Amino acid sequence: MPSAIGAHVAPAPQHPVQASLPTVEEISAGGVVVDTSDGELRVAIIARLNRGGRLEWCLPKGHPEGRENNEEAAVREIAEETGIEGSILAPLGSIDYWFTVSGHRVHKTVHHFLLRATGGELTIENDPDQEAVDAAWVPIQELARKLSFPNERRIADLAREVLPEHL
Repeated sequence: MPSAIGAHVAPAPQHPVQASLPTVEEISAGGVVVDTSDGELRVAIIARLNRGGRLEWCLPKGHPEGRENNEEAAVREIAEETGIEGSILAPLGSIDYWFTVSGHRVHKTVHHFLLRATGGELTIENDPDQEAVDAAWVPIQELARKLSFPNERRIADLAREVLPEHL
């Protein structure tokens, strides 16, 4: 799968404390679910509170469960976090990043997909982890400006580029 941020990822800085921390690999899947039922082309996104209590708007995503593949996990996670059911149109690539939490470093890879909304109602009530604190429909042309993270903004731009091939 192509990388949305290029073929190379800069190595994480090696600080003495970080170098001694164990590393955990995490995989998530999610993406851009677009309502194509009218000409507006709106995307469902969620808001979460970060550890500092700041609201961050992001694409819905989560970990595969059981024997789910990335595509199945993306469909399920988007439905759980936004209430919107969708079908996959195309892969959008993967992003990866590092963070430290609870005494270990996490290397997280997130696989993103472009989906067409097929049903449901926008809600955060079905989010089993209750991570989402809000959900919103955003016009696709405003999506990149609304998202909090640069790597997700690149995914949003890629979704806008490839969506016309699937309409």
